[in-house]
Amino acid sequence: MLAKAKNLRWMQCTEAGMERLLFPELVKSNVVITNMARMFAPAISETAVGMLLSLTRGLNKYYFPQFQKRTFNSERNLVEVDGMTVGIVGMGGIGQATAMRFHYGFNMKVLATDAKPLAKPIFVDTLREPGWLMEMVPQVDILISAAPATKETESMFNEKVFRAMKKTAYFLNLSRGALVDESALATALKEGWIAGAGLDPTRAEPLPSTHAFWDCPNLILTCHSAGFAPPRQVRLVGLLADNVRRYSTGLPLLNVVDKQRGY
Repeated sequence: MLAKAKNLRWMQCTEAGMERLLFPELVKSNVVITNMARMFAPAISETAVGMLLSLTRGLNKYYFPQFQKRTFNSERNLVEVDGMTVGIVGMGGIGQATAMRFHYGFNMKVLATDAKPLAKPIFVDTLREPGWLMEMVPQVDILISAAPATKETESMFNEKVFRAMKKTAYFLNLSRGALVDESALATALKEGWIAGAGLDPTRAEPLPSTHAFWDCPNLILTCHSAGFAPPRQVRLVGLLADNVRRYSTGLPLLNVVDKQRGY
């Protein structure tokens, strides 16, 4: 299709992640790519809050199962997140929205890394380069993956990272399944290296019934649905309409993708 589209100058992608679209010929072409970065962030950041509280307040482990068993047991082995430290890898739209909610909603200290030079948001305590990851990991109570899927981020959350985390810490993946070494995470949960995890994406979707995750304790899966909510569609169409207006009048487009970086 690209080879036949001789007059193509601009392509608006309907997703935020670019890993499935940026094939070599498109990267080398002069076609400008724009994506939907930041449009999914409000709903996904709310999902992050929901997953964390389900883990810390025992909803998934103690209270949801009671409905099936029709039992009433008051569990007191619960965790309070107020004042914790959160580490966020990737400070794009999802990372910043999540950081803002955790800081202002739960009085959390926010540490973060990003591959691009960015101005540090006022609600972030420390923002560093990706190489700071292994220094950041042991400091945090919640570790969040919000980075794009690229060659550099493939399996970056691996055994080394999970073993460096506090045993009382939680891991949340809000971006792409490719960032996580799933075998290492399954082992970390089963052997108690970390306290729990929440995953929106996984490598294989739908997740096979034989996957090790189904047998993991204290794991929440939201089946890559974190970004869904009716207002999202309004934002998507709004950005598309604005970019059509900008393109037709010669103004700079919004959300232009760096095809070499992959996001």
